[in-house]
Amino acid sequence: MKANQVSDAPSRSTPDAPALPGARSALALLLFINLFNYLDRYVLAAVVPDLRHEFFNSGGDTTSALGGFLNWFQTSFGFQPQNALLGLLNTAFLVSYMLCAPLFGRLAENRGRWLLIGVGVALWSLASGATGLAGSFLVLLLTRCCVGVGEAAYGPIAPTVISDFYPIKKRGQVLAWFYLAIPVGSALGFVLGEQVAHAFGWRWAFYAVVLPGLALGAWAFFKKEPPRGQSDLAHEISAHRVAWRDYLVLARTPSYVLNTLGMCAMTFAIGGIGFWMADYVKEYRGVSGSTATTFGAILTVSGLAATLLGGLAGDKLRAKYPGSYFLVSAVAMFAGFPLFLAVLYVPFPLAWVFIFLACFCLFFNTGPTNTILANVTHPAMRAQAFALNILLIHSLGDVISPLIIGIVSDKWNMNVAFLLVGVMFVVSGIFWALGARHLKRDTELAPTRCAENKSA
Repeated sequence: MKANQVSDAPSRSTPDAPALPGARSALALLLFINLFNYLDRYVLAAVVPDLRHEFFNSGGDTTSALGGFLNWFQTSFGFQPQNALLGLLNTAFLVSYMLCAPLFGRLAENRGRWLLIGVGVALWSLASGATGLAGSFLVLLLTRCCVGVGEAAYGPIAPTVISDFYPIKKRGQVLAWFYLAIPVGSALGFVLGEQVAHAFGWRWAFYAVVLPGLALGAWAFFKKEPPRGQSDLAHEISAHRVAWRDYLVLARTPSYVLNTLGMCAMTFAIGGIGFWMADYVKEYRGVSGSTATTFGAILTVSGLAATLLGGLAGDKLRAKYPGSYFLVSAVAMFAGFPLFLAVLYVPFPLAWVFIFLACFCLFFNTGPTNTILANVTHPAMRAQAFALNILLIHSLGDVISPLIIGIVSDKWNMNVAFLLVGVMFVVSGIFWALGARHLKRDTELAPTRCAENKSA
């Protein structure tokens, strides 16, 4: 039998069952990998001013094909799309990530998940080092695509491993701990990127992540696979090879659909803020000093507090409000809308306070929304459900937001561009509010929802 087939799972479990042996060490490894995942992503955002100088303002690449394109664009449209091209670096990474995520999610249904994770981590670490070697903008773009392929082998798989180690009742808090790596890793990316670039040059910021990433990838090769579905509720999981038609079931699961739509809007917002905020503060608002490091510190504190409190709030309110994971996410996003608008018009340093509060609201949903994904999908198809979610939220979210914000800011200004981010706070809140009434039923039906089951 192939590794990791769903028939490895025992037939029954309960929401109060203890975590499986090895759960804590697996969670620790996945948390550290996720931390370096986001550290690598936001090193790029931290060195945007350096990249602008290297490839646009210093005469380096502007004498080649890139320079010809910029001159043609200036003549044809009246402005140069420098910010749009810088945003394209993040878009290229995310396009490769979202296109490859379903493939790796599919492989994870009947292949060794730890093996796929280890290979993915090694690939993105090497590709990140190659980013520092880029001598032209095109090579820089291609290396970011390779980073996306490596991260796609990890993103949809890690939450399914955690879900198989921990029972339903504990998943909200556990996944909140796992997703703490998002704000902390992002913050470390800003700090590392700015400080290393200042001391040694921007290329060394990418070299610095290679060896730790390779070490974490090697550790993953030695981890033991948990049985699939052991921690799910009171239904046998047959040795069913998941077919593509099984995923049509997701379209008939309201909680999955509404949660994914809300996450699309949220990801648009967080992608725009994450990529452009530090540059916005320095270049558009004229704030001097280590703005990326300050923004990184804000992400760390707000993200830690919000991610933990969001997961805890969803779990604690679940007994009284079955739709609690949706409700706490919606309330946070509605509250974040006016706070983010204040960032655009309040003078600094007071605006830093509103950046903190807006980021707190943005991260509050991290644990609850990912818990929804785990709880409303059949264990046999959970990796692919996460992969499909990744494809959708990135294609409609942070794949396009840095590029759109770059285009709008090139044509008008960054304040106008950031208004689009504020709108997405409200849009995500609406979708999550609509999902609350469906969550209890969808969670109860999740263990039966596979195409081979009549109840699907």
